[in-house]
Amino acid sequence: MHQLLLLSSLWLLVVPSALSIFQSPTGSLAPPQLQYLLEPLHSAVHTRRGATATLPCVLRALPRNYRVKWSKVEPANYGESVIIITNGLYHKNYGPLSPRVRLRHSHRYDASLTISHVALEDEGRYRCQLVNGLEDESVSLTLHLEGVVFPYQPSSGRYKLNYQDAKRACEQQDSRLATYQQLYKAWTEGLDWCNAGWVLDGTVHYPIINSREPCGGRLLLPGVRTYGARDKQKDRFDAFCFTSALQGHVYFIRGHLNFKEAAQACRNHGAAMAKVGQLYSAWKFSQLDRCDGGWLEDGSVRFPITTPRQRCGGLPHPGVHSFGFPSKDRRIYGTYCFV
Repeated sequence: MHQLLLLSSLWLLVVPSALSIFQSPTGSLAPPQLQYLLEPLHSAVHTRRGATATLPCVLRALPRNYRVKWSKVEPANYGESVIIITNGLYHKNYGPLSPRVRLRHSHRYDASLTISHVALEDEGRYRCQLVNGLEDESVSLTLHLEGVVFPYQPSSGRYKLNYQDAKRACEQQDSRLATYQQLYKAWTEGLDWCNAGWVLDGTVHYPIINSREPCGGRLLLPGVRTYGARDKQKDRFDAFCFTSALQGHVYFIRGHLNFKEAAQACRNHGAAMAKVGQLYSAWKFSQLDRCDGGWLEDGSVRFPITTPRQRCGGLPHPGVHSFGFPSKDRRIYGTYCFV
């Protein structure tokens, strides 16, 4: 009976309750001082895909009849998705994260959230809210995945993807549309690309390190240049995709194979042709370094370089370099497989 009453009250708490807001001396709105929740030492938690990550939320005291509610902030629709609600004795999980989340509960004041098998879509901002009548308070934390951003266009060519197409294209390459923050970070680390591409919030940008005529002219300063929000159905651009660490292994099979033979060669080894995101991940996290062009699952031919050298394409920078989408009948390349 007690459990039934608890679950009924938990369901009522799915509706987000309003935070108490205080007026600052300057007249602007300011969040209240925390009374029960401890301010986390760090507001960001860094992890990789496939890992287990814990978002800290610790109480300094236990008020009577309290609840703790964890939710994920969804910037696209200005809402929040409830993940878990607890009263310290019982808890209830909600939503798609439900099978992979639990409360750490290392002591009775600990309401930290643990996410196992972290996925690309788990990145973002989370909120731990103490629900305690009129004294509700919360802390926000951000889960950051270590990863790599890469530009992507399909075999049909440049500027062929509306927003949904771009989202789907990234997912098909074992990645997801990058956030603006991920693209900006990639630019600070050297991403230089003339073609504009979609990011997750529906805006369009392109990152420039070396100003040049075909990319807006030499007079414009380096930066992440923006087209702003575009029509998600009608407008067409490329995509900027984001991927993180692999749960698997990418390797190269040497040969003079056409596309169909390359796919069969991978299958013969109990593997599949690597996707573009998987090759970028292997380059980033496993330092995969080969001069050999190899077929990938989307029909492109690429090779990953971590140490640029004279007889390796003559390219001065590390990266995953592309030969584009040659005819699938050509027998020049090997293949990259994933297992």
